[in-house]
Amino acid sequence: MKNIFLLICVLFFGACSGVVHEPKVINTTALTKQNQAYTGLKRKVAIARFGTESKYGTSDLFGVSYDISKQATDIFATKLTESDKFVMLERSDLKLVLKEQEYQGITPKKVGADYLIVGSITEFGRKELSDVGFFSRTKYQVAYASVSIRIVDTKSGHIIYATQGSGEARSEAGKQFGVGTHAGYDATLNDKAISAAMDNFINKVMDNLMDKPWKSYVLGTSGSNLIIGGGKFQNISVGDKFGIYKNGEIFTNPQTGIDIELPGEQIAQIEIVSQFGNTYTDEGSIAKIISGSLKGVKLNEIYVAQ
Repeated sequence: MKNIFLLICVLFFGACSGVVHEPKVINTTALTKQNQAYTGLKRKVAIARFGTESKYGTSDLFGVSYDISKQATDIFATKLTESDKFVMLERSDLKLVLKEQEYQGITPKKVGADYLIVGSITEFGRKELSDVGFFSRTKYQVAYASVSIRIVDTKSGHIIYATQGSGEARSEAGKQFGVGTHAGYDATLNDKAISAAMDNFINKVMDNLMDKPWKSYVLGTSGSNLIIGGGKFQNISVGDKFGIYKNGEIFTNPQTGIDIELPGEQIAQIEIVSQFGNTYTDEGSIAKIISGSLKGVKLNEIYVAQ
């Protein structure tokens, strides 16, 4: 009995000492599926901004200052870049890039995006929960977020896809007997909650972008060959074949005021014979015409498509 009494005392006073367990992070949303190496053609994508409609998202709490909208932009850009399916173009911090180019005496090269992504954090917050047992208590910090995004076709200005997702992440302080437990503010939960919300729709966004037709353009001629935009960084390889299409006729719909372009007509087929360039901004491909003809057709009247 004496030994049992001593054991109870050790457990009780040990719990009152205020020892904090290492937080265990629990993400309640499934992570995105692992993708195999992508070998298709890449679309040019830019993220315009991620705003926040939540006051908590731009606050100062527990001495921790953060801008949740900036975090959301970086997280989403990282997810798309890691997929290796897109040519990602900087927009949110473009001023920093231009400033560095000016410092180096580099003339900026403007590269337009095929699709622009605009997003908002519509809901964001934190709360504390606890599970109380007969001799113990477990505390949790929980962060939750809801994110909405839309994809805009930069050529037409149309919103071609919109979706939203919610997620949360929690940190468990650990079980303690008695009193004295204190869990410090876990700032990493903010990022984890936003990431969890994005995991709900990231695959749908990527699939939607990949469903859109890939296009390139004829930049010029080299003898009997054509010079087209796009090379190895857009997963174009020597031996690939593409169609040359003449622009379809454009009509203006008086009901909406929007131009409608008819499908283009294929007038030739080309095969890639060589490539040049070191980055996606200066790369290109040389192609030979294997069928059809471009006789009498202006270069600005045609485009390349698969």
